[in-house]
Amino acid sequence: MPIPLPEPVAAFVEANARLDVDSMLQPFARDAVVLDNGKRFAGQAGLRKLFEEEVVPVRAIFTPDTARQEKDQLVLEGPAHGDFKGSPIRFTYRFTLGGDAIQALEITL
Repeated sequence: MPIPLPEPVAAFVEANARLDVDSMLQPFARDAVVLDNGKRFAGQAGLRKLFEEEVVPVRAIFTPDTARQEKDQLVLEGPAHGDFKGSPIRFTYRFTLGGDAIQALEITL
């Protein structure tokens, strides 16, 4: 059974499953920031670089299996599968939402 998620997060997860970069970008605010295991990506250009250079080439698809609210963040946990060493690896995604967009995302092991 799928986890019910806010629309911007659900749209991102669904787009990631298709490795569709344009659709992965759409739910993010123009000035959004992503921290991916210590690397910082900012704005639409930075996020595009992350998705095109680090997600799509290794076919990294995140499949959340738990969700919880922690203060102002939606925290998802689950495996990411792909063509990378150690796949699948369990990740934690911490989303900060603002209005109808993802303002920030922190990805950690």
